[in-house]
Parts: sequence; C-alpha cells; structure tokens
Amino acid sequence: MNNFELPRYLGKWYEIGRFDHSFEEGLQQVTAEYSMRDDGGVSVLNRGFNPKKQEWDEAQGKAYFVNSSDVGHLKVSFFGPFYASYVIFELDKQHYNYALITGPDRDYFWLLARTPQLSTELQAQLVEQAREAGFDTSKIIWVDHNSQ
Repeated sequence: MNNFELPRYLGKWYEIGRFDHSFEEGLQQVTAEYSMRDDGGVSVLNRGFNPKKQEWDEAQGKAYFVNSSDVGHLKVSFFGPFYASYVIFELDKQHYNYALITGPDRDYFWLLARTPQLSTELQAQLVEQAREAGFDTSKIIWVDHNSQ
C-alpha cells in the first residue's frame, strides 16, 4: 500500500472480522488503538472482551515501518524482540474508514473499520477483495461489538 499517511491512520479502529488465532481466541468487542511513540514508532493497544472470563484482555505493542513511512508495511511486536509483519493491503484512501490487514502470509487476516459495523454492501465488497487476493474468506470470524 503506497501513499500511506500514518497521521490519518492513528486512532481507534474496530475489528470487524479476523481469522482465528490463539492470541485473540474467543474475544469480542475487539479494538486496536494506534498512537505515536516518542522514538518515532507507533504504539499499539489491542483490547477485547473475553465473554467466558467476563473480563477485558489487553495487549500493548509497538510497530515500526519496514521501509518508507509512506508504505503501509510495518513490523509489530507484542512479545519482546519478536516482530511480525503488519501489511495494509487495502485501505479507504479517501477517508481512512476501513482497512484490510494481513501478516507475514495469508494465514492472518483482519478487517478493521472506524465504526463497530460496516454496511452490508461495503462488508461484502471487502470480503470479495480479500477472496480475490487469495484469502480463504470462509474462515473469517465476525466480531460481536454489541454484547457483554
């Protein structure tokens, strides 16, 4: 994703859908909040509600651009010196209202938005874009933002 503008990306995003993975297993009402770090990197705060435990889980991380700051490809770490790819492969370039994210391969997928829900039409369009990009969209878990 070229012509990326980090200041417009900062702030709160809602996780609309994702592929299942152990570090978010069972979580609902998941959000990601991005802010600037003093060292020029990005602070990442992921938060989600675990309905089985009836408690909130949080993970604090940090991210840095892999190459240029105008390319939406970062490396992110939540666990010490270990970093993983954070690749923005689709973005609402006009308003920065939605984004499709992947990791180092197509085993990771997130659909993020600035609001807890997307219109049915837009969500279907983004899922189709993900499918065309090679993702198995039948594996998407849809995140509930209404319960607690």
